[in-house]
Amino acid sequence: MKCSVYIAATADGFIARKDGGIDWLEIAGDPEKGVGEGYIDFETFIASVDCMIMGRKTMEAISSFNLTPEQWPYGDLKIIALSRSLKEPPDNLKGKVEMYSGDLPALLNRLEQEGHKGAYVDGGSTIQSFIRHGLMNEIIVTQMPILIGEGQPLFGKTPQDVRLSNPSVVVCPSGYVQIRYSVGDERASDQ
Repeated sequence: MKCSVYIAATADGFIARKDGGIDWLEIAGDPEKGVGEGYIDFETFIASVDCMIMGRKTMEAISSFNLTPEQWPYGDLKIIALSRSLKEPPDNLKGKVEMYSGDLPALLNRLEQEGHKGAYVDGGSTIQSFIRHGLMNEIIVTQMPILIGEGQPLFGKTPQDVRLSNPSVVVCPSGYVQIRYSVGDERASDQ
């Protein structure tokens, strides 16, 4: 199963403030100036996956938005939230989110058995876990033109170097820079 990240980060590598705030997304760059050719927008990315795996904090943030059915950005995706402590999603996400607390490879195996081919992985700790376990295949980061100095990093410590390959970059008039990588050594997989 292909596992992909699609996320925004500050130019200094943070996905949220220390308190979890993402208000900087609203002030970074100039979206009126548009994006460049080759830029992968959220709708295009979501159409390329058939399930989503997120962390508990991400699920709680989505829950706090109290989205109406018309605002729900994930369509009919199967969504799984990882948590060791919660057994049920918040009331406003019941029927939309399934909770999971087990082994990540076992989860991916189950999803593949169900016929899923591409997973959207979201949430800082969840992304870091997938990378540490060697389960991530693709990283798409939209770097926002803002420095916040401290916060929750996109990438944490890794037990070893993680090779990124096949880079592509789109520099947008808005000031956004979207970087896309394959994860792992592509040369090794060709042999």
